[in-house]
Amino acid sequence: MLCAAAAERNKEPILSVLRDSVNTGRPLQALEISSGTGQHVVHFAQALRNITWQPSEYDRQSLVSIEAYRAHYQLPNVKPAVHLDASQPYQYWGGIPPESLDLVLNINMIHISPLSCTEGLFKGAGVLLKPQGLLLTYGPYAVNGQINPQSNVDFDYSLRQRNPEWGLKDISFLNSVAEKNGLFLEKIVEMPANNKCLLFRKESLV
Repeated sequence: MLCAAAAERNKEPILSVLRDSVNTGRPLQALEISSGTGQHVVHFAQALRNITWQPSEYDRQSLVSIEAYRAHYQLPNVKPAVHLDASQPYQYWGGIPPESLDLVLNINMIHISPLSCTEGLFKGAGVLLKPQGLLLTYGPYAVNGQINPQSNVDFDYSLRQRNPEWGLKDISFLNSVAEKNGLFLEKIVEMPANNKCLLFRKESLV
């Protein structure tokens, strides 16, 4: 099992946002896109037993780690991880039916992946979420063209040096991508270590 220090630090603050944002009194279906090591999904699944979690990853080594966490914790509400490339259409996301999800969760992917993954994330979430469903993203973001504090400026620079397609995305840009896919930025939650949770709600046609 892989263990990421950042995931250990942020799993409880993110869980707190989830508790405040989702209905804990009825069965829900959730997809985590870019599950990483698997630390997050087992932590959330232990705390939010009413949610059935579908972990997913692009990285093969991470998929092995997720399965190791599943085997260790034996949680009935965590499905086997699926290989998922967020840049691909939702039809290639393991057969999840449209409007079947209550929650899509994406932690620390947007700034370390090509723009096509971010666009695919919002397109897929816009189709797969039920009306009034929630897309929650977590990570560092730019705000109105500004990156703060200096540590995030340095982080953005280092990411772009590694890959020109990486780097912190502006919240206003993400909101414009979301709105094209029927999702609207409902709330921004300030998080530890200069990160944020962005909560996007799927528009209801009613």
